[in-house]
Amino acid sequence: MKQGFRQSMAWLHTWTGLLVGWVLLLIFMAGTASYYREEISRWMRPELPRNAVDADQAAANALAFLRERAPHAESWNVSLPDPRNPAMRTFWRNPESMAPPPADGGERRRRGGRFGDATLDPNTGREVSARDTRGGDFFYRLHFDLHYLPVLWARWIVGFCAMFMLVAIVTGVITHKKIFRDFFTFRPGKGLRSWLDFHNVSAVMALPYHAMITYTGIVTLMFLYLPWGVKAAYPDDEDAFFNDAFARLAEVQGPAAGRAPPLPLPIQQLLDSARRHWNGAQIAGFVVHRPGAANAVVDIQQRDGRRLSIDTPSLRYDAVSGALLGASPDAGGATRTRGVLYGLHLARFAEPGLRALFFLSGLAGCLMVASGVVLWAVKERPKHARAGKTGVGLRLVDALNIGTVAGLPIAFAAYFWGNRLLPLQLAGRPAAEADVFFCAWGAALLAALAWPRRAMWVAQLYLGAAAFALLPLLNALTTRTHLVAAIADGDWALAGFDLAMIGFGAMLACCAWRVQHWQPPPSAAQRKRRQHGAGEEARA
Repeated sequence: MKQGFRQSMAWLHTWTGLLVGWVLLLIFMAGTASYYREEISRWMRPELPRNAVDADQAAANALAFLRERAPHAESWNVSLPDPRNPAMRTFWRNPESMAPPPADGGERRRRGGRFGDATLDPNTGREVSARDTRGGDFFYRLHFDLHYLPVLWARWIVGFCAMFMLVAIVTGVITHKKIFRDFFTFRPGKGLRSWLDFHNVSAVMALPYHAMITYTGIVTLMFLYLPWGVKAAYPDDEDAFFNDAFARLAEVQGPAAGRAPPLPLPIQQLLDSARRHWNGAQIAGFVVHRPGAANAVVDIQQRDGRRLSIDTPSLRYDAVSGALLGASPDAGGATRTRGVLYGLHLARFAEPGLRALFFLSGLAGCLMVASGVVLWAVKERPKHARAGKTGVGLRLVDALNIGTVAGLPIAFAAYFWGNRLLPLQLAGRPAAEADVFFCAWGAALLAALAWPRRAMWVAQLYLGAAAFALLPLLNALTTRTHLVAAIADGDWALAGFDLAMIGFGAMLACCAWRVQHWQPPPSAAQRKRRQHGAGEEARA
């Protein structure tokens, strides 16, 4: 470590950023895509309906479906459609006696077993035969579960990387004493100086966002990282802590008693009562506990709307009489603070303009991380050139840079290609789409490890550009929800996805062209020789 405070911070900034930089880039890219996970899910399920009726009619249609499909269920759960997701999701839990034992000794089957689910057309209440996919939820889960790893291990790794990121942000501000002046400085064609300028601009341009998203990301998993307070206060029932701390409705206790028609009151009556109680707030969905029993109850959840907090209130009604039985308690100061920080991280409150700003800030974070890991290699390369050979460390970093910075876009595009090209009836289709993502990324990494040269940068960037730019054409060849049809229908969520893919393809193609035609700036000795030669010619 170098002497002096600022030099020590620079050393710490370099290594905290480099050691986890490639995992951070995956987290940032997947998390940034998650701002539009509803729109991504819509594009990846083109069979879903485009228009939806009002929430009351959709709720009535859902209950009619559940009465027929799951009349003996212990509970029904309905997620109502919203402007970003016009489909309707239903879940139900059957009695234990209805769940057949697993054939392989593993978990019980979801469909036809203890649990069931269906996606419905809210206009008709009929089940939609849409392709099975995780859609945008894949990216959301990927950015903190890392897919293949055990969940706890993955979240510890993500938290570790987030802490390193937080340290890198603080030390970066300390290191660059002229950071805000440098924000307005970019000197292209200057080699190392250009990379440093680009890294500074991408960092400072969205610095508040970078600090917020990193800190709030740690807060979302704080009970995993700091569980001891909960264990000390609730040694026998940790679930009770979460009910108390997060102001939730108490769990429904006791078995079903007596019989009554499933939800004899019109659901519209209960939804209207909830809206009046919340001064007109929208409804996200509801859960019917013990449907068909005389002691059935209905829990109604408020939609996030424009609330900063992720914690939304709920009301509980008697399903037979319609009487209000209770409401979720008011949250305390600590719970409200945690809810707001969690809500800032997810940004569900964001309207289209603010959501786009979050997305662009996330892209700036991706550029910051990518330019940081590339900057280390650019700084180290002259040292290895003077030694006459490329060391193993630099070669490895070059390969990881190519396979991650240029390879991850290929993987993202491949995931969308897999959604359109995999057989619709393929068993385990969501897992197969995820496998396509990681196979494409793995191939990019292996190619980079085999040949970590500038030509590999160019090849992978052009491949990513083509994969993104051709997605709208693939969409037009395989579905009826292509770009022209979406624009004609005024469906700008679907049209925006295709246009965004063309935009990403164009940006990657521009980057590939720049890398392909890049020439290193002349060294000081070369500039001196040129000046000397020019002077000799002038005298002659």
